Amino acid sequence: MATILGIESSCDETAVALVTTERAIIAQRIASQIEEHAPYGGVVPEIAARAHAEKLAPMIADVMAEADLGLADIDAIAATAGPGLIGGVMVGLVSGKALAMAADKPLIAINHLEGHALSPRLADETLQFPYALLLVSGGHCQILQVDGVGQYRRLATTIDDALGEAFDKSAKILGLGYPGGPALEKLALSGDAKAVPLPRPLLGSKEPHFSFAGLKSAVVRAKDSGNYADADIAASFQQAAIDCLLDRLTVSLGNTAPLPALVVAGGVAANTAIRTALEGFASARDMRFTAPPMALCTDNAAMIAWAGAERFGSGQSDPLDVSARPRWPLDPDAEPVRGAGAKA
Repeated sequence: MATILGIESSCDETAVALVTTERAIIAQRIASQIEEHAPYGGVVPEIAARAHAEKLAPMIADVMAEADLGLADIDAIAATAGPGLIGGVMVGLVSGKALAMAADKPLIAINHLEGHALSPRLADETLQFPYALLLVSGGHCQILQVDGVGQYRRLATTIDDALGEAFDKSAKILGLGYPGGPALEKLALSGDAKAVPLPRPLLGSKEPHFSFAGLKSAVVRAKDSGNYADADIAASFQQAAIDCLLDRLTVSLGNTAPLPALVVAGGVAANTAIRTALEGFASARDMRFTAPPMALCTDNAAMIAWAGAERFGSGQSDPLDVSARPRWPLDPDAEPVRGAGAKA
């Protein structure tokens, strides 16, 4: 058994965790920055980086103390090296480098998206490769075929906005504050999903990719019209998003060999309505459906440590001069797509 220290600092959560190769989360800490960013309605990169720098070292000390372990007891240090807000990524990666150098331990530079992609295997030891992955978060919306650790084939991506961003921006339009996704989901429970005629961008298109910019704009128009209750707008937006996800999955998975399981990961995977819809989608196609526990959906260090454990188990590590990367696609060989999706 090996014990991996994980560090996550790619956006607005500072997180540290100790995870073993036997899937035990020994200790973990997550420090939210909601209060710091709430006045601005979104994440401010400079504020995020400063908060990571202030919080990270004490959190590492707390996690080690809780586990009653010293650096000599750790087998490797895994730190997010991208993609993300470069200032925050550098804080975590430099801290990981310093610890690895001081303790003479391997450093494993983790792609934040790979942390999400492998997180279901931390909670479910029966989940085997390959599987289809719907990765939905504030910065990414992709469908991938996961064939193994480091083996990812992108089937679809967004040509403009990620779904998590669309949730947060729509919540802001409705005056729900930050973070908006959970607030919009809660408001949608009291609304009528059929009340507002919102568009389903690219629905029925033969290309597999996503688009959510038009849906977000339609929310603005619905709100400005004064003809609809906020709860109805929220419920209709959420249903439109679900319809888009299911349609795009149908197209994407129709372009590849049958896969035994459908996995959802990323912050939007915490949305109960989306989980329920995806579970039904998978069941209708005789696919197993798996989603990580809610605590592993949003950014956390346990998933980074686990990705490190998966790589450590195959003898992988990185040099101490490895660079932080604001952009880092899981499938670097994927063909570019039109629009902003080319960045992912």
